[in-house]
Amino acid sequence: MAGLYIHIPFCKHACHYCNFHFSTSLQLQPQLVSALVTELTLRADYLKEPLESIYFGGGTPSLLTPLQLETLFNTIYKHFNVTANAEITLEANPDDLTPFTLSTLNQLPINRLSVGVQSFFEEELRWMNRAHTASQAIRCIADAQDAGFSNLTIDLIYGSPSLTNSKWEANLQKVIELGIQHLSAYCLTVEPKTALAYTIQTKQQPALNEEQAEAQFLQLLDCLEPAGFEQYEISNFAKHQKYAVHNTNYWRHKPYLGIGPSAHSYNLNTRSWNIANNNKYIQGIEAMKPHFEIEVLTIDNQYNEYVMTALRTMWGIDRRLVDTQFGKAKLQLLDQAIKVFLEHEQIVQIDNHYRLTRAGKFRADGIAAALFA
Repeated sequence: MAGLYIHIPFCKHACHYCNFHFSTSLQLQPQLVSALVTELTLRADYLKEPLESIYFGGGTPSLLTPLQLETLFNTIYKHFNVTANAEITLEANPDDLTPFTLSTLNQLPINRLSVGVQSFFEEELRWMNRAHTASQAIRCIADAQDAGFSNLTIDLIYGSPSLTNSKWEANLQKVIELGIQHLSAYCLTVEPKTALAYTIQTKQQPALNEEQAEAQFLQLLDCLEPAGFEQYEISNFAKHQKYAVHNTNYWRHKPYLGIGPSAHSYNLNTRSWNIANNNKYIQGIEAMKPHFEIEVLTIDNQYNEYVMTALRTMWGIDRRLVDTQFGKAKLQLLDQAIKVFLEHEQIVQIDNHYRLTRAGKFRADGIAAALFA
């Protein structure tokens, strides 16, 4: 099975923390959608397996018109084999999800909404420069549920300077209260060339507090686990068996095709990515000469990527898989490098799997880097 990702590079506002590829000018949206249709047609043979997930990400995919979405779906179903129960996700901002819009989306193949809430507090949303209000965030979730969308996930951000522990607790309780079955909770990071990075560099605000972020990460675990959420990946929590199919396939190394500017594709042996420029992307597609780069993955590349992604999940690193796919030398390297983390109880071995403990989860990226070939 495989996945399809479609990048919609438009937003109403530039969030202060975001470094994804997007534009706040919607002028090129019609040409961009036309280019997406062409690229879908050109790359229809990239994946050999049926699609079990389709994901519209961004940017803000909910800025697309119903007709634009319908055009994209018609192209996808014409050129790809989509399984009957495929997970089809649309990222959306709360201010876009009006009852009318939701009723329209419900007539399309979309069966999952990923709502960019980020916080239920007005002051937090203003600090992030989000386009929606706290009341819109709460209302759109109820409206989506009333419209028949039972498969909902929302995003929240912790570790921001104005987010107190009590406010973070209230955000998490609101998730439980609203009956949401999936949550992606991200620790705020300072990405280069963002407004957040600039204000910290120019001393307009202090650097982020790592101790505060770690405390709120542990608070996250303490709040959600008793409420029946499983932390199946460092930043992702779901009620039983409500895991995100699309993202889980990324972490478990299934192939996927990325369509649109800056989108990445992966077919087990190579990784490719489109140019992160809307004008050049459109021009390349229209000329039938797409602008993209390809990296051939060495065994070391594949091993390192497996370690990095598998360690973040509740399934952990499978020693038998390392042995069969990467060889005994890599397994010996792994077993040797992991000893120090076993001794410090940041990793535990269960049968033939290495899994992060509670103490190791907040330092997952650093631990993975220490295990790389």
